[in-house]
Amino acid sequence: MDMSRNIDCLTGRHPYFNEEEMEVVDQSVAVAEELVNNHYKLSTSQMAQLNYDVKTSAHLLAREKAEEHFAQIVRYSAKRKGAVLETDTEDFYKICIQDTAILSALKKTTDLCLPPFLLYIVCHELIHIVRFRRFLQNFNAPFAERHAEESRVHGRTHDLLAGKRIEGIRQTLTFFEAWRSDGFGERDV
Repeated sequence: MDMSRNIDCLTGRHPYFNEEEMEVVDQSVAVAEELVNNHYKLSTSQMAQLNYDVKTSAHLLAREKAEEHFAQIVRYSAKRKGAVLETDTEDFYKICIQDTAILSALKKTTDLCLPPFLLYIVCHELIHIVRFRRFLQNFNAPFAERHAEESRVHGRTHDLLAGKRIEGIRQTLTFFEAWRSDGFGERDV
């Protein structure tokens, strides 16, 4: 799969993504949306109902930063203007990309490249959001359940990307192998 242009492995030495790396983020988000959309057979309106945004570290609030992770999802509730009932509240998900953690991993693991690594991360987070919106997983689940869900979503992300012709994806899938095989029961279908 062509991610529009071939970008060499980027291993920045700065805390936030630079302009070229931000282009990779934008490109990865677009490709991830298409892959997840096609995989889950979401209509345009269903995709819009996922109600999310993707931001990198430079645009995150302090509480949205979690540098021990590559990304995290923060859920907000938004009430429609003029709404009175609690049922008029909608969830809004913010995918918080953690630049520092990603750049650090790329520096330490020389066979990883930013484009497939970011693609994996964004696909992974979008799969979580699809599962939350379809009530397949509770956002506020207890720790053990969240840990098992992480393993399931890593498995689904692997399955989604494994057959794709994306330069560097094999190394990225190998890097995340341990995350999908942590022994927490069967993966649901």
